[in-house]
This record gives sequence, structure tokens and C-alpha cells, in this order.
Amino acid sequence: MVLTGLDRIHRGEYPLKDLKYGLLCHQASVTRDLIHAKFVLHYLVGKDLVCLFSPQHGLYAEKQDNMKESPDRLDEDLGIPVYSLYGERREPTREQMGAIDCLIVDLQDVGTRVYTYVWTLFLALKVAEDTGTMVMVLDRPNPIGGEIVEGNRLSPRFHSFVGMASIPMRHGMTLGELAIYFKERWYRDLRLHVVEMNGWRRRMYFTHTGLPWVLPSPNMPTLDTAMVYPGQVLLEGTNLSEGRGTTRPFEIFGAPFVRPWVVEGTMKDSGLHGFVLRRQVFEPTSNKWQGERCLGFQIHVLDPRVFRPYLFTLSLLSTMKREFPEAFDYIDPPYEYEFIKKPIDLLIGDGKVREAIDGGASTEELRQLVSGDELEFREEREAYLIYRD
Repeated sequence: MVLTGLDRIHRGEYPLKDLKYGLLCHQASVTRDLIHAKFVLHYLVGKDLVCLFSPQHGLYAEKQDNMKESPDRLDEDLGIPVYSLYGERREPTREQMGAIDCLIVDLQDVGTRVYTYVWTLFLALKVAEDTGTMVMVLDRPNPIGGEIVEGNRLSPRFHSFVGMASIPMRHGMTLGELAIYFKERWYRDLRLHVVEMNGWRRRMYFTHTGLPWVLPSPNMPTLDTAMVYPGQVLLEGTNLSEGRGTTRPFEIFGAPFVRPWVVEGTMKDSGLHGFVLRRQVFEPTSNKWQGERCLGFQIHVLDPRVFRPYLFTLSLLSTMKREFPEAFDYIDPPYEYEFIKKPIDLLIGDGKVREAIDGGASTEELRQLVSGDELEFREEREAYLIYRD
């Protein structure tokens, strides 16, 4: 049985001190019994829980993607402030952080570089170091496993709110491990403690943990979504629908100009395995191609240990460039508070990879292009891993 950091706090395995606390959380911050972290902390420390912080999408994942901001407000249950870290600002103010002794962070991440909760943590650590505030990360599983590293590292010239450090798209680390990585490389004076999970192993996917899945953002409804997300999130930078406005976002993709039989043929010859593309016709109820008939597919992942979502979508984009050059295109900014650079460049994070896609590179050429970064990061992250099989 896997116990998260929150479960261990709830069970009294890690007693909290007599301090003033803030809690950075969202709706997926729950115990095995689906008790929200704010209630757990309020029960344990009472009025010493003085404020909450919410990341992108809001405390209850009610806001949609890309600069849909949340205001500060009062929590309706506890009557304490909820400070939005995806509104007027994306990091706590010095005054907010200085009013607490310890920031507790309990966020369900999905193991993908561009999922912004990682960078909300990154910025909170920076302010905490400045103010001398302790940070306690209540660790949770990486839902897509801790063994596989996939993709190129982020180039510094493409840093943004969907990437502030040179890590691959699929990093294979927990949020607690990333916090240690950030501390040792950027915030050496930070007072950090990670409340480790009990029972989690790197080979585990979320289905192996016995924990309940609560969608951490509006378009992350299931583990199936998380499995394809490290690749399919790239479609946000294109005029392909990534399935927003359907009931299976990121698993479903397409556009009115797609010819499914063409895509089927090229992807079958790609040498990629562990999935089936099933033809899907859909009409998005929101976002790209709203109300229009789109031709495309649903990705069915049959073997997550073999399926490589990032390489899959790089290969897909290369196919689109090669087969539909007049119709397929990249969208323009703004994207996550970047108003000049193309969203696709922020998402891929490496000019060489983007050039290879534009040149219609084969899957094997794309694999070779990112393999060096994957090996380098696997070796680099070793020093920061908490969990060993």
C-alpha cells in the first residue's frame, strides 16, 4: 500500500511543530480516504493554518488553460485567504511568505516538464529562500512512473512558465525529488524537508498505488490522459485539436484537414510500439475547431512500459509537416505569459528538434536527436532520487 506524504501527516507519523503554516494545494490534494489537505491541516494545527495558495486552474481546478487567471479570495470553509499563484502574480509575495513559518506543498504532478505546478513550486522555493521560510513538500507519486526519462532538455533561450530549468519533457521524478534537485542547484540556503511516501517504487504507475485519482486540472481527467500528455501537450502549439472540448482530452486529436489513412500509414511505419490509433471523428465543444467536424484518432496505450509519448508526438508532428504542408501550422502567441516566442518552441524547448520536425525527420532521426539528453539527465538526476527499487 502506498501512503503519500499527506497520508503520513494525517496518520500522525510526522507530527507538525508549533508554527504558522501556509498550504499550497489544489483539489487533488487528498488522502487515500479523499479528505482534502486543508481539512487535514486545519484539524492538526487549527488556527495556525493561516492561508492557502492555489496554482494554475484554481483551488478546485475550475479554470481552463492558458492565462485563465484566478483571483485571491477567502476560503469558504476555513475563512482564511486563498492567494492565487496564477493571477496577478505567479509566485507568493515576500509579505505573504514572511507571514508564515512553513509553507506546506501538496500538489499532484503528472511527470511532464510543461505542467505548470512544477514551476509554481520552483518560484515558491525562490521566495521561501529569500524570506527564510521553511518548505515542507508532501510527496506524491509520479503517475507515469519513475523509471523512464524521455525527451530533449530545455534550452535556456526557451525558458518560460512552462519550463524554467533544463529538464526533459518526461523527467521521471516526483515533486519531492524535483524540490531537492531545485534546492541543490538553485536554492542552496533553502530550508527544505520532503515528507516521503511509504511503499512507492519507481516502476509503479498510478494504477499500482491503490490511491484514488482526482483530476488535478480540468483536462487531466484520467491516468490515460497523463500517459499520453508528455507528447500530446505539444499539440497546444499547433492548429491540431488536442481534444479539448471532448471527454478524452489529449487522447483524442485531429482537425478537419487530417486524412486518417495517411497518418495511419506513416505511424505504422514509425517503429513505435505499445499503442493503437483508432480512428475518431469528433466535434469539439470548445477551443480549436469548436463545432467543426474533425477527423483524427484516439490513442489507446496498450503497454505503457513500451509506449513513448514524446517521441510519438514528435513523429506525428513531422508527419503533419510532411503530409499536410499547406494546412498544418503552428499557432501564434500569447501562450503562458510569453508574447513573442511561438508556443511550439516553448513546449519543445530545443531549436534543433523543431528544425528536424520542420524538415520531415524520421522517427529514428528524432530518437537519435533526443537520446543524448535523455542519457545525460538520467545520470544527473541519480543524486536527487529518494526512491529506489
